[in-house]
Amino acid sequence: MATVLSVSGSPSASSRTNRLLRHLDQRLTAQGHDVVPLDVRTIPAEALLGADFRHPAIVEATELFASADGVVVGTPVYKASYSGVLKALLDLLPQYALTGKTVLPLATGGSTAHVLAIDYALRPVLNSMGAAHIVQGWFTLDKDITAHDDGSITVAPAAAEALTRVVDHFSLALGRTPLLAAAS
Repeated sequence: MATVLSVSGSPSASSRTNRLLRHLDQRLTAQGHDVVPLDVRTIPAEALLGADFRHPAIVEATELFASADGVVVGTPVYKASYSGVLKALLDLLPQYALTGKTVLPLATGGSTAHVLAIDYALRPVLNSMGAAHIVQGWFTLDKDITAHDDGSITVAPAAAEALTRVVDHFSLALGRTPLLAAAS
C-alpha cells in the first residue's frame, strides 16, 4: 500500500478544487492507498507568509511530504498560474522535497484559457523539486463540478472519465492496479 499525500492548494474550504480532491481521495483509498489530505489553507498565514520554517505546521507539512510515496497536488488557477497559498507552501519545503515521489498535478478553473497552467506553471516547479515521475495531469472546468449542500460533488461524465484515467494511471505508477469502475 502506498501513502498518498493529497494537497489542496485552494484558499477556500468550499472550493470545487478542494471538493474534487477529496472526491478523488475516495477512489485512491478504495484502490488500497493510504491517503492523507493536506489543505494548505489550514496552515497559519503567519507561518506561510513569514517563511517560518520552524513553525510546527510547516514542520508537519514537510514531514507529510517526506513520508509520502506519491503526491496529488490540486489547485485552482488564478491569472494562469497555481494559487498563492500553494506557492507559499512549496517555497517553504526543502528544495528536493519530491525526490523519489510520483506526482499527479490537477487544476480547476473557469476557462479553458487556463488549461496549460499545469504544464507551464505547476509542472516545472514540481520537476525542480525532484519528482521522480510526474504523471499526466488534468484540468477540470468549474462548470463540470457540481457542488452539493452535503459537501459531495457530481462531476460531468466526460470530465469524470478523464479524471478516472489520470487517477488510475497515477495509481498504477504507485504500483497498485485499479480494479474499480469509473468514478462519477
